[in-house]
Order: sequence, then C-alpha cells, then structure tokens
Amino acid sequence: MSSSEETVAALDLKPALEAVLMVVDEPATEEHLAKILERSRRQIGDALRELADEYTAQGRGFELRFVAGGWRFYTRAGYARAVERFVLDGQQARLTQAALETLAVVAYRQPVSRSRVSAVRGVNCDGVMRTLLQRGLVEEAGTEPESGAILYRTTNYFLERMGLRGLDELPELAPFLPEAEAIEAETQEAVPSFDPDAPDEDDGPGATMPNTTTTEL
Repeated sequence: MSSSEETVAALDLKPALEAVLMVVDEPATEEHLAKILERSRRQIGDALRELADEYTAQGRGFELRFVAGGWRFYTRAGYARAVERFVLDGQQARLTQAALETLAVVAYRQPVSRSRVSAVRGVNCDGVMRTLLQRGLVEEAGTEPESGAILYRTTNYFLERMGLRGLDELPELAPFLPEAEAIEAETQEAVPSFDPDAPDEDDGPGATMPNTTTTEL
C-alpha cells in the first residue's frame, strides 16, 4: 500500500466524505466512495446516513440525499427562497456583447469552426468560445473533414434559455440586417458580419440577440 493510500485510510471518515462530496458534480455511489477512501461499503453507507441525519437534526441549510444511486449535497427545500433571491438578484453574469455575437454566429452557421467564427467577427474568439462552452451554450460537433478543425454547435440548453423549440424557430436575419446579402458575399458565410471593432473580452454590459426573449443566461 502506498503512502498516499495509507494517508487516505487514516483520515476520519465523516470529514473525508464531506470533503469529497463537496466537489462531486453528480451523485457518488457508495462503491466508489468505498474505493476512494479505502473503507468497506457498509462503513461508507452507515457514515453517510449518519451525516444525513445529523444535518437534519441540526437544521442545516443543506442536506445529504441519496439520489440516482448515489449521494450528493443539495440545498434544503425550506431555504429555496433565499437561493432564488440570490440567483435572481443580479448575481447571474450576463453574456458580454462579444459572447452574444459569437453565439449568434454559431447559431446561424452551425456546425462551424472557431476560425470561421473569428473570420466572420473579425477578431479572435477563442476566449469567448471557452466561455460559451463552460456555460453549456455550445458544444463540440465533430471535426471539419478538410482541415480537421473542431466544429461547434448550440446545445439544447441554448434552445431552452432562448425559449425556442428548435433551430428552425431562429428569427430571419433580413429584418435585422438589411444588407445581409452583401455581408454574405464578402465573408462566404450565411451569417451577419458583426462589428469588427467590438472588443473580444469576457466582460462588459449584456446585450440581446435578434429575438424577443431575454438574454440573461
């Protein structure tokens, strides 16, 4: 047994479980936790149930639930109003102008590579694309046969946030961009050519895409 495994096995079980469960992004199974913490499944299960009971008895604002075959921390339902107020009271960062423009190009030209998006916008969009990926608004969609470049498309989450049932509900560009045909001829892209002087930074005031729904994503 390695020194790292000996150290893990020597840790107090309940605090170790709390530390691990604080960083999981999906419910952790007892089997996995037992393997990680070098304990038996029964020890893990007993400790988890004891922790859950302790949190309830103490009236903590969070609870430990067994969901979908694993354990994870959740906000206690009785404090949902406080969480909602925090989330809705200006705490969710709005997308920047650069991010909205990039998202619009992907939406209308998908699947599309980063280089093509950058060509349409006239500025490098790597940083903004990373932001959109982290927000879950775009995702990888294979590679371009000619160059091997990664292609990107919008996600179902994008449709949900924009209030669309499908991409066919995206508004026509013509009403918003009277000179769209000239732009397409210049760029060889059937998307609007946004202001090339717009700063490509991940901060700044929010803006709206050509849609009637909110862009507070």
